[in-house]
This record gives sequence, structure tokens and C-alpha cells, in this order.
Amino acid sequence: MSPLRILVVLAALGLAACAAPQISVPLGTVTSANFSDRKPHDWVRQPPQSYAVHGIDVARFQSPLNWGQARVNGVNFAFIKATEGGDLLDPMFADHWQGAGRSGVARGAYHFYYFCTTPQAQARWFIQNVPKTPGMLPPVLDMEWNPFSPTCTLRPPPHIVRRNAQIFLRILKAHYGQQPIVYTTPDFYQKNQMGRLGGTEFWLRSTAAHPSEKYPSERWTFWQYTSTGRVPGALGDLDINVYAGTPASWENWLARRQIR
Repeated sequence: MSPLRILVVLAALGLAACAAPQISVPLGTVTSANFSDRKPHDWVRQPPQSYAVHGIDVARFQSPLNWGQARVNGVNFAFIKATEGGDLLDPMFADHWQGAGRSGVARGAYHFYYFCTTPQAQARWFIQNVPKTPGMLPPVLDMEWNPFSPTCTLRPPPHIVRRNAQIFLRILKAHYGQQPIVYTTPDFYQKNQMGRLGGTEFWLRSTAAHPSEKYPSERWTFWQYTSTGRVPGALGDLDINVYAGTPASWENWLARRQIR
């Protein structure tokens, strides 16, 4: 094939790619998970694969996703990192937020808590950067110890941790009209008695056991079960999560908990 002919073909392919419709699935329609795991766990109790509704969480560490491809392969929801502390905005937030929204992924934003800034300042920073968007999931407060922080090694006592969480949650609920979800890890949950936060829906991390083993007696709505997942449309490892109920209850949960 001549060089000129090659250029013509490549140009045509490029135009065809640009003209290709954006893949989108109606919000709330459950697609089956077509995922794998680079380091799969041998689950003893109910495995995550027994749940019907799967999703992911993403931050700046993930390259831009092909959200349409991810959506048709089982990404029904996504929690997207927005802010950290009182002055950090995740540089990939806007890209992930827009891509998820265009593809019919139920999307929510999360804030990574910084223990050396007041909860009031952190709540204001989140509100400043996360628009109140109809259809979005409730905001999420991510509370866990960060042993890698170069600027903050403070670990307040449990009653202060819970008090500050309640302040942050109260401010966000007043603004967005929905009680935020709390994400946490086994050690943080136990150390700070996070189960004492009344009226809280939890998103729990547990990559080596079912949440019922790591968080006895605690109810959960979302379970983060791996950080080494592989999802069509994404490069490298991803955090993968499941919703606790059936497709029908997922539809009902969305109708009740989406922001208006």
C-alpha cells in the first residue's frame, strides 16, 4: 500500500473513532461483572462474586478510563476521589467524574480525611469542589490512618475522631441533602469504635475475609474486596467493590439515596 493510501486509511479510521457513539447504559441498569484479579483471594465465606452489583473506586493513580467499556463489563457504580484535607483537589477528579456520568455509572465523590485540619475546613473544601449534581450518590468520608503522610502523623483519640467525623458528616448532609457514607478499614474501625457513629451507612474494606469476619455485627452497604482487580477499559490494578443487596434493592437504594 502506498504511503498516501496509508494516510487516507488512517485518517478514515480516526474519523470513524471520533464519530463512534459514546457507550452508555441507563443509570441503575445492572450489568454483570466481567472482572479478574491479579492476586485473587480464596474466599472461605460468601465470595464477592456471589453479589450481583459491582463497582469501582478511582483516584489520580488511575489513568483515564474507557468508562463506556467499563460500564458494559460490570461497573455499575464508582466512588471517585475528589478532595483531601483542606486544600488538595485530586487532579483526575473532573476527568473521572465526567466520564462516569456520560456512561451511566452511578457516581459518588469521596473525601480523604486529614487529621491535622479541622473538619469544618475540610467540609468547606469538599463542598467548594464537588458540585451538587442531581443523581449523584451520597458523598463519602474516607477515614483511615495514613502512615505515609509526610506532614501529619497525628492520631487523635477515638472520641475526637468520632466527634470530628460527626461534624464533617453534619455539614455535608446539610448541603447535599443526604447522609454521607463512611469508608473505613478494619484497624481504624476497631481502634476508633466507628460502629458508635449512629445512623451511618458503611463502605468497608476487607480484602482477606468477608466483612462479617472483620466487622462482627456491623451492617454494610458497600464492600471493597480487592485492590488488585482488573477491569475492561482500565489499565493496571483497581479497587473493586460490591453492593450488599440484589439488583432490585439496588434500584430501590438509588431511588432513595440519590441526591436531588
